[in-house]
Amino acid sequence: MLLLPLLISLFTKKADQQQYSIHGYAQGTDYSVKYFATDSIVTKASIDSILIKIDSSMSLYKPYSQISQFNRSQTGMRIDDHFAAVMRKSFEVYQKTNGKFDVTVAPLVQAWGFGPKPVTVFPDSAQIKLLLQNVGMDNLSLKGNYLKKKKPAITIDLNGIAQGYSVDVVADYLLKKGIRSFIVEIGGELRVEGPKPDGSVMRIGIEGPAASSIDEPEIRHVLSFSTGAITTSGNYRKYLQRGKGKIAHLINPKTGYPLDNQLISATIFAKDAITADGYDNAVMAMSVEEALAFVASQKGMEAYLIYHRKDGSVADTLTNGFRKMILIK
Repeated sequence: MLLLPLLISLFTKKADQQQYSIHGYAQGTDYSVKYFATDSIVTKASIDSILIKIDSSMSLYKPYSQISQFNRSQTGMRIDDHFAAVMRKSFEVYQKTNGKFDVTVAPLVQAWGFGPKPVTVFPDSAQIKLLLQNVGMDNLSLKGNYLKKKKPAITIDLNGIAQGYSVDVVADYLLKKGIRSFIVEIGGELRVEGPKPDGSVMRIGIEGPAASSIDEPEIRHVLSFSTGAITTSGNYRKYLQRGKGKIAHLINPKTGYPLDNQLISATIFAKDAITADGYDNAVMAMSVEEALAFVASQKGMEAYLIYHRKDGSVADTLTNGFRKMILIK
């Protein structure tokens, strides 16, 4: 999914190390890798190779990908290590959020016009009821690298978590290369390792809807942290128009309908990007109070929430840990 972009800034460099920047396009979005090293030991070709391999595993837009093969299968198949790692995390998030995150929403995502195929009409209640019969991660099981489905019609969509995983894979590649100061960002999902070689902090701009217009973005906060990941899920930027109303791209796996609740966006901080990315969508399906309580119950997780008040005005709230990372409001 297209999630909220995060402004990245690196300002200084140490004499014996310099900043290297790599930019490219992958997974339907832009990516950026900025790192400090004595020479350019990581190249664009190496990053592209990693992301192409992940796409070949989990992209719904590639008919030859493993996820596409799995969705066409009758009972399941053996999957690669990338796919298996994302599925293991997906089962964790599914269980901890009582099904608010569910990768089997693929048929609903497609029906509402956010899948790989264009749609001309939106589903009615009868069609949604039918589609819901094939939604639920209890219809899946993973043993080793074999992903099994209970029903042939079960299909999965990993767009809500695979991008965060991709960020982690690139970040881990940099770490293996001995790089200890970097920012990896793919489509707004971001992981930081630092500080900079001179000891100064990394600065991360967090974007949200502007107060003047909910459809327009603005930088809401600037954060600083030494290590960790930030991802954002939101409804204000990616939607379809239906008459005078808007259809959000996040689908409630329980009801089959797009989310229509208090939350406008949820920015999650966690130790790695797959964790932040997996939970930000689930948090969006909660009330503000429920979301804050849930995040508080998760070790090392922090959140920044933008939401509608009952009178329709826009407000925000954040956890104490998130507040401590803010440099500029």
